[in-house]
Amino acid sequence: MPATIKEVAQAAGVSIATVSRVLNGKAQVAEATRVRVESAVRRLGYSPNGTAQSLITRRTMTLGVVLPELYGEFFSEFIRGLDFSARARGYHLLVSSSHSDRGEIEAMLKAMRGRVDGIVVMSPDADSRTLDRAVPDTLSVVLVNPSQEDSRFDVLTIDNYGGAYSMTRHLLSLGHRALAFVCGPAGNVDAVERLRGFRAAVEELAGGTALVGELEGDFREDSGYRAGRWLLSQRPRPTAVFAANDAMAIGVLSAFHEAAVRVPEDIALAGFDDIPIARFVSPPLTTVRVAIRQLGERAVERLCAAIEAGREHERRLERMPTETVIRASCGGGGRPGEVRRVAEEGRGDGR
Repeated sequence: MPATIKEVAQAAGVSIATVSRVLNGKAQVAEATRVRVESAVRRLGYSPNGTAQSLITRRTMTLGVVLPELYGEFFSEFIRGLDFSARARGYHLLVSSSHSDRGEIEAMLKAMRGRVDGIVVMSPDADSRTLDRAVPDTLSVVLVNPSQEDSRFDVLTIDNYGGAYSMTRHLLSLGHRALAFVCGPAGNVDAVERLRGFRAAVEELAGGTALVGELEGDFREDSGYRAGRWLLSQRPRPTAVFAANDAMAIGVLSAFHEAAVRVPEDIALAGFDDIPIARFVSPPLTTVRVAIRQLGERAVERLCAAIEAGREHERRLERMPTETVIRASCGGGGRPGEVRRVAEEGRGDGR
């Protein structure tokens, strides 16, 4: 049987209340007493009862995370950032995937009530109505890339528009006037903003004459592969392809490799996100860098601040910047690995 707090108190020669004070670290205890208690805890292998502690502190020390899915390097990196920041603050994570189903999102949010101290929600399908029904006013929430901003919660977004505008500008600066864009899933806020940035740059910097086509995609490698195969059947072919995320860009690259089409000599290629594998494909992928892990860390940081402050917390919108990373897949126009901040290149809409 596991040791109890009463046995720890007896072994250390102190009261149960003193053991509790040492374990919680929230009251002054004489150094000699603290050493005796900690020694007894180690010797007996005592582990505090989480349920009992939560009744005292009114904290579960658990954070909920709702993601649209768990597949892919983007979400893996995002969860790494969440986990790193949560563990540094003594929290555990309860992670679930909604598969972009609004009913599932609502069910998960309701299921987490009472089990978590706050929730990070990354889902374009979690609209205000869903949050109203599923999230009580007392529960802290951080929204990441929501379909609509909500002043009741902290909101973190990615500068998708600026990143796409900057990358399109870079491709145009290399002399490309036949561009193709592989879109993300319809209705996804990231995909919508990236397409908007691409269109704005083409219209403003090339008079709308540089567009070859916009192809359907869903952020997965196989949709990029299909887009690449279709592009190879077209005449004339584009001179550059910009995919709305790296996974699809890698799918396009695979299709080009199969057909012995050289990148960037025959067709230049760029992606978005800068997932870890992007620098290791051949050729290394030019892309728009999103600080994915830092996005997860920041989400937990904002959530924990909201939990600590309670009703006094000041909610705000924070937009994470993006950067243009120039590698070999788009040819000339910079040193391989060169990073350009979006703010330095301009974003077209003055934001």
